[in-house]
Amino acid sequence: MAPSLLQIILLGIVQGAAELLPVSSSAHVIAAERLMRLDPSSPEMTYLMVMLHAGTMAAMVAYFWGAWRRRYFSSAAVFREFAGRAALATAATALVGYPLQALVVRLVLRGRPGAEVEDLFSNLPLMAACLAAAGALIVAAGLRTARAGPAPGPGGALSPGPAAWIGAVQGVCLPFRGFSRSGGTISAGMLLGVPRRTAEEFSFALAVILTPPVIAREAWRLYRSRASAAAGIDLGALAGPGLIGMACSFVAGLAALRWLSRWLENGRWHYFGYYCFGAAAAVCALAAMGY
Repeated sequence: MAPSLLQIILLGIVQGAAELLPVSSSAHVIAAERLMRLDPSSPEMTYLMVMLHAGTMAAMVAYFWGAWRRRYFSSAAVFREFAGRAALATAATALVGYPLQALVVRLVLRGRPGAEVEDLFSNLPLMAACLAAAGALIVAAGLRTARAGPAPGPGGALSPGPAAWIGAVQGVCLPFRGFSRSGGTISAGMLLGVPRRTAEEFSFALAVILTPPVIAREAWRLYRSRASAAAGIDLGALAGPGLIGMACSFVAGLAALRWLSRWLENGRWHYFGYYCFGAAAAVCALAAMGY
């Protein structure tokens, strides 16, 4: 069943807000889809998620561009240093994330023929456990730095060690819906002593690098499935509503980033962790009710 325009707007708002807050967009979107009785694996929903991810990526670029330009593009030498740190972190993400995905598929899905990590996305108990784990990490990082008060200035350059660790944590987040990418990477940076604003800006710079391959993977899955043609589904009819959803995710993403930055700089990061605990309980309740 194709989503209605109202459902697309609601999903755009949920995706935009939750994608850029450290509370796991995938967990919130999947829970919302379940409540709306939509199938996350359908061609329509795969297509819609491509559009919504594009909207949140645009929000990241619009919000952080000024800070990135000052921090990473002030000179050729500064850009080379940033590019090296980003490449190191992205390599760590790949080295940790892809073997971990294969291991999770093998252990949880027991090597079922044709099994993919996306098959885990409907596993609500696993999602709840990941939300709780992310919440614990966020609370630990937030409480450790809350005593320092409001974050000072923009912070210094990121050294290779923390960059690699942040990338590795991002890799851990890849196969687990519910383990927030931004929550994990920013918290890892904070626990490693990286200034809060530096950790935030680097985390979302990595997200812009990671998002296009994610969008491409979703688009490839849509093309490979060929289910839309077999079922007579006209994805072209979703282009207009999809653009509306993308606009909603963009606006919601900008609002979420302003909220995140304010709480991060004012030492309230750990409150996002408490929210993750509540979200984990809510997902468990959905699983118990048979959603």
